Amino acid sequence: MEAIKKQATKFREQVARQQQAVFKQFGGGGYGGSDNMVTDEAELMLHQKLERLYISTRAAKHFQRDIVRGVEGYIVTNSKQVEIGTKLSEDSRKYGIENTCTSGSTLSRAAVNFSRARAQMEKERENLLKSFGTQVAEPLRAMVMGAPLEDARHLAQRYDRMRQEAEAQVIEVSKRQAKVIDGSGNPDLFSRLEAAETKLQDLKSNMAVLGKEAASAMAAVEAQQQNMTLQRLISMIESERAYHQKVIQILDHLEGEMASERQRIEAPPPPTVETPPPPPPPYEEVNINNASTAPMENGSNYEVDYFLGEVMFPYNAASDVELNLSSGEYVVIRKVSNNGWAEGECKGKAGWFPFEYIERRERVLASKVTQVF
Repeated sequence: MEAIKKQATKFREQVARQQQAVFKQFGGGGYGGSDNMVTDEAELMLHQKLERLYISTRAAKHFQRDIVRGVEGYIVTNSKQVEIGTKLSEDSRKYGIENTCTSGSTLSRAAVNFSRARAQMEKERENLLKSFGTQVAEPLRAMVMGAPLEDARHLAQRYDRMRQEAEAQVIEVSKRQAKVIDGSGNPDLFSRLEAAETKLQDLKSNMAVLGKEAASAMAAVEAQQQNMTLQRLISMIESERAYHQKVIQILDHLEGEMASERQRIEAPPPPTVETPPPPPPPYEEVNINNASTAPMENGSNYEVDYFLGEVMFPYNAASDVELNLSSGEYVVIRKVSNNGWAEGECKGKAGWFPFEYIERRERVLASKVTQVF
């Protein structure tokens, strides 16, 4: 019994040494979690490259999916804004057309201009959303769901399964080798070992071919992902930039129109024709009322309250009882009525004129006084 245990222990040690020798030959680390077998340096590099390609394409796929979801959400949100903006444009147009304001049409014109500009901006927004859908979301969605990526990943997964199978076959070969050592020259054990080694070589050969094919397909997909995603991002930026430029042009034009309407409102009102003062009283009535202050024919004088005034503003007579006055002339003022009219004489003519056109003068050159009469 003790001899059997010793023989079994010896056998296990031989198998362990053989396995370690095989593992040392094929190295460590593996794709897809298989880290117990690598055939050689070239295969190891190929395997690591596939690992990197798999991680890179998977991350790019997730990024493309995120872009598609973001763009679709942007389209949905802005479609609602287009609807609201279009309603605002229609309401503004309706007010501008149906306005019944009696104090002017400034707001009506402004509302129509605003309606037109808003409609143009919403049209540009619709074009932007269509561009996002056709030039960004659809191409990226097609690539995410497309066959090239899936085919390349299937090749990589087949390579991983074949590599695991080759790893298992290495262990099988090591076991056969151990049996041959302990089999005392049994020919069946040799034939089985040869068959296992042949199968291992076939697996290694097929694995190398499949690995190169998978790496080539994955590298092509990675390059396509990188180029396509970058192009779609640039296209999205260009479309949005063009949209904002057009909106700025529309807003600049609208601002000019609105500023013009505002100037009409804020501009000082045109000079209004003042209500003319009430007509002067009949000239005969004034003469009668002033008879007591006029000089008598026999040469005696009563107290008079006459004074001189200088004409500051020209005045055109509107009736026969009014005087035509020119700026700078002097008038003898005999009476000032309560309604703002004055009665006097200038250049030998008597009549009425607005008193506010006259400025009283206490001292006047004799030559000026002569001109009055």
